[in-house]
Amino acid sequence: MSPPKFGKQFPHSVNYFNQQKMLKFIRSDLSQLNAYKAHPGSDSAEPVAMQFDRLDTNESPLDLPPEIKEKLAWTYQQVIETNRYPDGGHEALKNAIAQYVNESANLANSPFTAANISVGNGSDELIRSLLIATCLGGEGSILVANPTFSMYGILAQTLGIPVVTVGRNQNNFETDLEAAKSAITQTQNPPIRVVFVVHPNSPTANCLTAAELTWLKSLPEEILVVIDEAYFEFSQTTLAGQLLQHPNWIILRTFSKAFRLAAMRVGYCIAHPQAIAILEKVRLPYNLPSFSIAAALMALENRHLLLQSIAQTLSERTKMITALSAHSILEITPSATNFIYLRIKTDDSNSPVTFLTSLNQKLRNQGTLIRLLPNGLRITIGTAAENTRTLERIQSALQNESNYHSSASVSTLP
Repeated sequence: MSPPKFGKQFPHSVNYFNQQKMLKFIRSDLSQLNAYKAHPGSDSAEPVAMQFDRLDTNESPLDLPPEIKEKLAWTYQQVIETNRYPDGGHEALKNAIAQYVNESANLANSPFTAANISVGNGSDELIRSLLIATCLGGEGSILVANPTFSMYGILAQTLGIPVVTVGRNQNNFETDLEAAKSAITQTQNPPIRVVFVVHPNSPTANCLTAAELTWLKSLPEEILVVIDEAYFEFSQTTLAGQLLQHPNWIILRTFSKAFRLAAMRVGYCIAHPQAIAILEKVRLPYNLPSFSIAAALMALENRHLLLQSIAQTLSERTKMITALSAHSILEITPSATNFIYLRIKTDDSNSPVTFLTSLNQKLRNQGTLIRLLPNGLRITIGTAAENTRTLERIQSALQNESNYHSSASVSTLP
């Protein structure tokens, strides 16, 4: 008997289901939710360069040094038993992280221990666990100030948790604090239970202001304050020392940026031991693969070597900002991260959105991927060679745009 021909039974299965009505067993609100799209543009069917400078996801442009990769390969071959589940308690990793937190924040007496640390499959898992622990079942909603990291809202929506948004000051990107205070007062059924902030923020690259910090400290203990410090190693600004006085604060960090482990998906949070105990209740068992645990431990053991590259990133960032600021049409905001946020100054006859979309497309066609946002472009700082190519491509695109408008202006003369 020949095997069943599934292709004939389910022709073009993906398209088939896409053309049908929403599956009746799926929550209706999910039909309005767009999934997070990784590396936008790299899978485009349009003709683009074969080799991309991937400056769109804020990863480190540098791989691990060969000697560390060799040690990891040896660990995989000689130590890790692939037929066994990984360390589900993460005790060794938690201890190493706590030591790093104390050291990097210059905290005397090492106040943080493994009891203050929870580890996740990227910060995304920790965010989802926090939402489950605080807002699920109609218990609460969340507050975010846009633009910011999109996954707070996306993960909340996947869980059916309402998302309340406020804006930002367009000069320094400070949260609209009056709107935030009003939202917390007026939002009921369910009330705001979690406030998410990023320090420094993505995509706008700014640290929290003194006014924002004063507001966060004033929030009642029934509201969880999540402070995302994914870019701490670049900003060297942390609220870890103040967390000890605020049991309703939780700090998120990641190994995906400065530690060069984006492929391993390791995030962690710092919090009061009681909050950590709750997160452990909702965490999936064996959530980190053995190889990811080994990589994170090795990264911490070699942190002084790995973090030496930060100086190069900051130097390249200065070079990029200086070069781009020479173009009067571009507006570059100060950055405390490994990326820059770029906006366009245009008159009423030219749409900033159209200009940004065009510039992003031209760069992509030439092999540079950056992040296109509703009101700006976010460009990750890459290697010196990648940054030089990006600057040249932006210069070329702006020159072509200028020539186009000059020629259009001439053609309309009587």
